[in-house]
Amino acid sequence: MFEKDSWLEILAAIKQNKLRTFLTAFSVGWGIFILIILLGAGNGLTNGAKSQFAGDAVNSIFVEPGKTTIAQNGYKVGREIKLTNQDFELIVKKFPQLGYKTANHTQGQMHNVIYKKEKGNYLCRPCLPDNYFLENASLVTGRFLNQADINEYRKVCVVGIAMAEALFKKENPIGKFLNIDGTFFLVVGTFKDANRNEMLRAYLPLTTAQRVYNYQNKINLMWLGLNNLNLEESEQLAAEIRKTIATKYNFSTNDRNALFVNNLYAEYKKIMSLLTGIKLFVWIIGIMTLIAGIVGVSNIMIIVVKERTREIGIRKAIGASPSSIIGIILQESIFITALAGFTGLLVGTGILYLVNKIGIDSDFFKQPQVNLSVALSATLLIIIAGAIAGLIPALKAAKIHPIEALRSY
Repeated sequence: MFEKDSWLEILAAIKQNKLRTFLTAFSVGWGIFILIILLGAGNGLTNGAKSQFAGDAVNSIFVEPGKTTIAQNGYKVGREIKLTNQDFELIVKKFPQLGYKTANHTQGQMHNVIYKKEKGNYLCRPCLPDNYFLENASLVTGRFLNQADINEYRKVCVVGIAMAEALFKKENPIGKFLNIDGTFFLVVGTFKDANRNEMLRAYLPLTTAQRVYNYQNKINLMWLGLNNLNLEESEQLAAEIRKTIATKYNFSTNDRNALFVNNLYAEYKKIMSLLTGIKLFVWIIGIMTLIAGIVGVSNIMIIVVKERTREIGIRKAIGASPSSIIGIILQESIFITALAGFTGLLVGTGILYLVNKIGIDSDFFKQPQVNLSVALSATLLIIIAGAIAGLIPALKAAKIHPIEALRSY
């Protein structure tokens, strides 16, 4: 089957039927190429979605105040709900199953920050010590905020390394003072985060910022960790939190605009389920494309056998065995399928490599790539399928009677 003469015969047959061979190979190579690109794109979407959650603890709940849109117990619509430190303490005390928890103020407020001759506008977020764990941040130098900073209203801060590099250049920021809107804060630590934008910020003790910037006891976010609660338990807890705040401030539990309770874990599960569905759809499309290519190989091999009927008859007349007839046809089928399959694999993975090299990323699409073992398995699968596709006409050819074959020409 793998003798030199048989390879020369196959190459001669391919040379005589260039267009037919090209179209057959193209259908197989295109199938592998499409599968690789689709799998890479699916992984890119998955990586993008995961990166959106990478900077934060996934199993957590955000609670933010809003304005009422439903009248309740004599209160008109449009009433602004304002959360306080006491509300945070109420929730923490009532729901001991919560894990890490923090309260924030000024989620998006920028501050004028100055160090010597360097200055800029940066987000300075007042928070509590547990914010460090919920942000999934990691310390580079120094420490994060602690409970003593909160209790004693210390004027300290922790800065992201990108912010530190911009303001301090090559200086060690630990022990230096930052002028934040006219108040000096001692830098006690630097941190890094999975999201570079979050490294262009500083964290301040919540109680200190409430005093210095006259925030009083107001907060605009509760961020509550859920420990190991499952999805159903987290949804139930979110509903209980809404009910607790609604009862205190006299608004309807059905008024979603009065209090925004965002279950990040539920959102994460929904997105991951959607991406799993997309991946399944990608596999279905890819496999159907491959099947179309295999059917093309089978049809072409049937035509090849029909065209070479007289030749097969002569071979059998001079003593060729059925296995040799089957072998030469299978060899041609496998050769075309393998060549096309690996070409499609190389082109597909090459394009994904270039996309990663160039860095065509966005917030929702990152590092499109395909697992090499999956790609090789798909290619080997199509080669095996190509062999099976060629086997059917090969078996038919092996059963041809020499005399009938000679007459059919």
